[in-house]
Amino acid sequence: MEFPKVSIIIPFYNCQYVQQAIKSALNQTYVNKEVIVVNDGSTKYTEKIKPFLNRIKYVEKPNGGTASALNAGIKVATGDYFSWLSSDDRFMNNKTQIQMDFMQKHQAKISYTNYHVINDQSKIIRKNLGKIIVDKKEFYRYLKNKCHINGCTVIIRMELFDKVGLFDEKLKFTQDYEMWLRVLQHEDFHFLNQPLLLSRYHTDMGTLKFQEALQVEKQMVSKKYEAMLNQKIERLS
Repeated sequence: MEFPKVSIIIPFYNCQYVQQAIKSALNQTYVNKEVIVVNDGSTKYTEKIKPFLNRIKYVEKPNGGTASALNAGIKVATGDYFSWLSSDDRFMNNKTQIQMDFMQKHQAKISYTNYHVINDQSKIIRKNLGKIIVDKKEFYRYLKNKCHINGCTVIIRMELFDKVGLFDEKLKFTQDYEMWLRVLQHEDFHFLNQPLLLSRYHTDMGTLKFQEALQVEKQMVSKKYEAMLNQKIERLS
């Protein structure tokens, strides 16, 4: 079994939970990894990063949003694979190991997994929240309107960014949805039905604070890729 390098990128902006995210990335049982923390112009909680500076790659940049922070991380990454961890979420300790084994077994270039939801006290409040879609046609149909893929469960081969480009920095809330639709034009997604992420639900979440703007962006992305998804559905009919 090979152990290609995985770059775990943590975008950080004024998040009180960042210490937990970094710990969970560093504690991955998978040996060949690097942890990259991108400070996206934070004015708060930066002291929580200091204890880890000798074990991570640390990038500072002016505030530009999640997509710009992910792209800044990708540009300094040296891994064969990209993995994204939000600063308020946590990986299960064996996430990277289990998912990389799964990807090598299936020769997958991109995969995503199931996940649990935790609260601000890190207690699991909902288990296995990931939507399970096995049928390929149903998968394409669902993506026409919304994205069920939790971006922090995804591992993707870095070489795919050479094909499809980096995250769209104009998108503030749906950069992951748009990226997966671009990738879908080149590769099939593989789903591992195992909860390997603890996704945090809390009152400061961007998805709660900016719901209206998020919906506008989502409709724009879905319209842009509707024809491509319709073609894929027709080919399977």
